[in-house]
Amino acid sequence: MSPKANTIRSAKPRSTPQFRFFSLLLFVFVVSVATGTAKAQIVAADPGVRGGSAGAGKAIAGLTDSQKAFFAAGLAQFAENQSVTGTVPNTSAGLGPRFNGEGCGQCHSQPSIGGTSPATNPQFAAAVDQGATNPIPFFLTINGPVREARFPYTADGRHPDGSVHDLFTITGRSDAKGCNIAQPDFQGAANNGNLIFRIPTPVFGGGLIETIPDSTILANVNANRDFKRRMGIGGRPNYKDWHGGGGGVNGQPNTSGNDATITRFGWKAQNKSLGIFAGEAYNVEVGVTNELFPNERDETPGCLFNGTPEDATNFDQNGVDLPSDVELFTIFMRFLDQPRPAPATASTTHGQQVFTQIGCALCHTPSYTTGQSSVSALSNVTVNLFSDLLLHHMGPRLADGVSQGAAGGDEFRTAPLWGLGQRIFFLHDGRTNDLAKAILSHHSRGDGQTADSEANEVIEGYKRIAVQDQQDLLNFLRSL
Repeated sequence: MSPKANTIRSAKPRSTPQFRFFSLLLFVFVVSVATGTAKAQIVAADPGVRGGSAGAGKAIAGLTDSQKAFFAAGLAQFAENQSVTGTVPNTSAGLGPRFNGEGCGQCHSQPSIGGTSPATNPQFAAAVDQGATNPIPFFLTINGPVREARFPYTADGRHPDGSVHDLFTITGRSDAKGCNIAQPDFQGAANNGNLIFRIPTPVFGGGLIETIPDSTILANVNANRDFKRRMGIGGRPNYKDWHGGGGGVNGQPNTSGNDATITRFGWKAQNKSLGIFAGEAYNVEVGVTNELFPNERDETPGCLFNGTPEDATNFDQNGVDLPSDVELFTIFMRFLDQPRPAPATASTTHGQQVFTQIGCALCHTPSYTTGQSSVSALSNVTVNLFSDLLLHHMGPRLADGVSQGAAGGDEFRTAPLWGLGQRIFFLHDGRTNDLAKAILSHHSRGDGQTADSEANEVIEGYKRIAVQDQQDLLNFLRSL
C-alpha cells in the first residue's frame, strides 16, 4: 500500500457519519470509473441524432389528387438548384449576383427535404461551382452548419443594419463572364464585433402553423399566468403596440405592420406568411428576383444577366407548370406534414413529465389546434409544435443585436421542437450540436443593457433535478 493510501486509511475521524458518506461516494465514483460508467453517474448526455427513417418530409394526409400534384411539383422545384442563366443542366435561371446557396433544398435537407442543415455543409461545393472563385469564409466548416451572415450595424458602427450579407458571388463562374464583385469583409466585421449568424429553420408543418388562429396564440399568452410570472416568463407576439392581458412579465407576438396580425415564421417571427418567407429567401439566399421581391440586391454593371423578376408566373403554361417557383415553394411548405416522433418509452414518457414540471412547456407549448382552412386537410388538426410562437428575451448570451419587426436584438421566437430528434445543429446560429449545451445556453443574466433571459428560472430548475431526470428529458427531446 502506498504512503498516500496509508495516510488516508489512518485519517481521523474515520468513523463519523460524514466520513462514511464520503467513503460511499468515493466507492461509487471508483466503481463507476472502473466500469466505464463515470459519465452517466455525473452528467446527463445528449443521446445524439435519432436513427432510423426520417420522421418528416411527406405531404399531410387528406389532400385531394390535385393538391398532391401541386405538392409534388413544389417538392421538385424546392429540390432544384439555380444557375445564373439557366444554361447549366438541371437548373433554372436567376442565381446571384450574391448568394448563400444554389437552391432551397441544398440547405433545408436534414433529415429530409424541408429540414435544416445537413451533416456535410453544401456551401463548400456551391462556393466554387462552375468555376466560381469564392474563398470559404473562416466561420464555415465542412462538418458544420449552413450559415448566413448578418452585420448588426453599418461599417462605421453608427447605424443599425441587421441585413443578410451573402457569403458568395458569381464572380468567376462560367455562366457569369464579365462579372467582378468581391465578397464582404467578414473578418473585418468580426474584428469589430459586428458579425452574427443564422442557420436554416425547418419548414415542416408550415401550413399548420399558418392556420393556427391569432386568437388561439393570444389566449395562450395568459395560460398558466401565475406560474409564468413566478418563473420570470413574459413572451409577446411581434406586435409593436402590444399591451398584453397582464399575463406576462414583459408584456407581448411579432406582427405585420400592415394588417396587425401575428407574424410567425423565421427566427424572430418576422415573416407573416409562407409566401413572404419563400419570396424573401429566394431573393436573399439564392439571389433570384421574384414577384414578391422583384429587385436585384446588387446592381453592379456586368453582373446582371436576366430581366427581372427572374422568377414569375408562367403565363404560357397551365396546371402545375403555371405557378412561379415561389408559389410552388409556398404550396410545398403549406402541404408539408408535421414531423412524427419516435414511439414513446418509459424514459421519454417520464422526460415529457419533467419537461412540463420544470417549466419548459411554458414557452414550448406542446400543441395547438388549427382553425378552419380553405384546405380541408389543414382544418382542425392538432399541431404538436412545442412552441408558443411568441417572442422572448433571451439575455446577452444569445442576443444577436438584430431587430426585425418589433423583435429586439435579444428577442427570439420560441423555436418549435417538433423534429428535434433528427436535428444536428442547435440555436439560431448553430453554435453547438450538443443538445445539453443548447439547453444551458438559454441561461443568461442581464448585463445592464440587455435583460435577463426569460428562461433563467427554468434552466436553474433543470440544473437542480436528478441526473436521471435530466437524461430522461434529453431522451424525450430526442424522441421528437
